Formats: sequence, C-alpha cells, structure tokens
Amino acid sequence: MSRAWQQPLPDMPAPPPSTAWGRLAVPQGYEPQWRRLIDAALELDLGPDDLAAQGLDVLAVAREWKPATVALYTKVARYGGLALPIAPTPEPDPQELDLRPLTDVRSNDPEHLRSVAWCALALGWPAPVGVFRSLRREQVRTTARRLLISTDDGEWAVPGALTAWHAWESARGRFPALSASPWVLPALRRGPGLDSRIGGRLSTQALQATFTKHARNTVGHLRATVAPSRREVVEELAAAYRHLSYDSYRRLALAAGAPPVASRGVVRAARSVHRSTARAVRLAG
Repeated sequence: MSRAWQQPLPDMPAPPPSTAWGRLAVPQGYEPQWRRLIDAALELDLGPDDLAAQGLDVLAVAREWKPATVALYTKVARYGGLALPIAPTPEPDPQELDLRPLTDVRSNDPEHLRSVAWCALALGWPAPVGVFRSLRREQVRTTARRLLISTDDGEWAVPGALTAWHAWESARGRFPALSASPWVLPALRRGPGLDSRIGGRLSTQALQATFTKHARNTVGHLRATVAPSRREVVEELAAAYRHLSYDSYRRLALAAGAPPVASRGVVRAARSVHRSTARAVRLAG
C-alpha cells in the first residue's frame, strides 16, 4: 500500500532573540566577551541566526567597533558555535610610531597619571590588558634606575618608567581608597556594578576605554602645544593616535624591541620587525 500523502510542515518560526541566545553554550574563558556580544545583538533585536547570516558588520557600525574589536568578537562568536568567516586581526598602522608622548606626565590629575604610568610600564613591559588588570602593587618594586615586575611567569626590569610610576604613587597617597588599593590600575570612581568601588579592580573593557581616552587627550595636548614648524609631524602623529588601541600599542612596543611578556602578539610583532628591516634594506640599496 502506498504511503498517504502528508502536507509539508510550515516553516518553523524563529524563537525570540533572547531565547535563541540562551540556547547556546557560553564559550569557556570568554564569558565577559560573550555577554557583551549578546548585549550588542539584543540592542538591535538580532539572534544568533541573524548574525550568522549577516556577520558582525551591523554591530560594528552600531557600536563603532574598531577592526581589532570586530576580529575579537568574530573569534568569540565562532567559539560559541556561530558559523562566521574568520576576521584577521589587523596589523597596527603605521608599523612604527612614536609612543613616548603617551608616557609624558602633563598634570597632577589622577586619571591622567594612572594612564601615563600604565603606558610607561607597557612600553618596557608590554603585557596584555588582562595581565595589567590583575597586576598588584606588591608585584612592582623600584630601584634607583628602573622598576622590577615579578609575576608567576618571571621577573622583568622596566627602564624609563620611574618618573611616571612615582608621580602616580604620589597621587594615590592623597586619597585613602587609592592608597589602600592593592591594584596597580585601580578604579577611580564607582561604576554601574553593585560591587564596584573606588580602588577596586577595573574591567578589561574599562581599561581599554581608559587607554582610548588617554590617547585622544594626548592628541589634544600635542595640537595645543606644537610649534608651527612641527605642526605637520604632530598632525600625522595625531591621526595615528586617534585609531590607536592598547593592543596595537602593545604590538608596536614589541616590534620596537621590548621583551615579550606573553605569547599573544609576539608573532605579529616579529612580522612587523621583519617588514621594517626589509623596507630599510630596500631604501638603503
């Protein structure tokens, strides 16, 4: 007997975006980034199927994400099971950049001094932002000529950061909550979280925003104080600083010869050094 004909099932309606996201397993080790990716998608009422079909361009435009941020969240989405094409992490552009203005002490403002101390340390000890987030004051010691940083991975001597470090430590002494904080880069104000407090540990996102703000403030200072004969040079530097992230800052420091602190970014920095050397040889020949 032939089988009875059955009408095909209609297309199943997609679940609400919040429900669809809840069905996916959170990638281990990337919980904060996964949460921020979902928040960005839900703001636009997008579910995981929508992102898999459209990519992250719509989120990048809405959130004004830089290419490096898009690359990061693409990886996180793929770890969570979304079929997205791989987005390569962009190389810093330009490959060589004068980073010293970011380490100059210009005022006694605690937020400025915290950023300057961070940049001065990172110029000689280019650790990932997550390492700086968890760096404790007891891990940093001073000598007459340099700072010594000790972690579970080893010990490093950091030259050229004493002035910024002492200025930051002096500023902390004026505020009991900062003076008592164990973190090298503590929070200067309460955030939206219930457990947020002055002197507490900053989030990775807050530190990245802090670096971006410091770079833009440095641009304003350079333009306000530049001599007419150097205006063109400063404008080129300012254009680069406007798009500078901490991750690019770190890779540029590695490319300039700073010792590696972690494996992340070392390969890209080595490629930058190779390109710079090859370019110098071509110009010399």
